[in-house]
Amino acid sequence: MASKNEEEMSGIKTPKQLITVVLCAFVFPITIIVLLTQYATGGISVGNVDPVLYKELVAKRLMPVGSLVMVNPSQQVESSQNKKTGPAKPMAPPAVVSDGSGKIEAIYSSSCSACHASGAAGAPKLGDKEAWAPRIKSGSEVLYISAIQGKKAMPPKGGNISLSNEDVKAVVDYMVNKAE
Repeated sequence: MASKNEEEMSGIKTPKQLITVVLCAFVFPITIIVLLTQYATGGISVGNVDPVLYKELVAKRLMPVGSLVMVNPSQQVESSQNKKTGPAKPMAPPAVVSDGSGKIEAIYSSSCSACHASGAAGAPKLGDKEAWAPRIKSGSEVLYISAIQGKKAMPPKGGNISLSNEDVKAVVDYMVNKAE
């Protein structure tokens, strides 16, 4: 068994050793913390990166994993058996370039019919006079505002924000005419 005198003695015998131990007690943990933060952040700090590149990096990290593509249900899917180019791919929706009623009907079928043909989410069905009557009574301007800005479950412009306000108004008039 060791004597009592040996147990009370510490490993620090000189003031130089004491200073070394105290400095190491502060420097070592701080160094570990700095290294861990560099490891966790990938070593990139905002000050070292060009601001334009930094914004692009942030945008790339925040980019959605996928996107929603709405296709007209009447379009056919190409068969991979008929083509040797690979798996089946949905055909692109037809471009709306013609003027007149054909254009309005194409907009209706691509943007509005998903809800207004089935009555989904409380949307009045195309041609349903009873459902459209109170809406028609409120006036065309109220209908236009609801269609352009969205209302309840309906997104602005029926979910097709690329439409002009005039096109949306024309589609509203088309649906109202079918209900009168």
